Amino acid sequence: MNKLQNALKINALFSGISGILLIVINQQIAKIFGTNNNTLFWIVGVILIYFALTIWYEIKRQRKLAVIWIIIQDYTWVLGSIFLIIFKPFQITKTGSLVIGIIALIVLYMGVNQMINLNKTTIDNT
Repeated sequence: MNKLQNALKINALFSGISGILLIVINQQIAKIFGTNNNTLFWIVGVILIYFALTIWYEIKRQRKLAVIWIIIQDYTWVLGSIFLIIFKPFQITKTGSLVIGIIALIVLYMGVNQMINLNKTTIDNT
């Protein structure tokens, strides 16, 4: 397994585990964020599991455009997180904002790591 595959595997594992946690302990997570509405956490959990599955698919195939799309999605997550922290469009607790920031840093690391390893790997350009 090359370094790009390892970087993608880390992202898939992190996304999948995060998605499962958001679904399984959604009520506890909602409390951390200061809300009783746990629907959003279910939705994000399902989306993260789907995202993880698409990454697993690309670990073997390693199509350049698909990997770039994964990286773009990671960076979009980070930008969305920054927006939530700075502009506070919802009543998120300080602890919730801290969790968002920590996860954004992890996702940023994964995106950068994937980008670096994509540039070092010779793969199919489709």
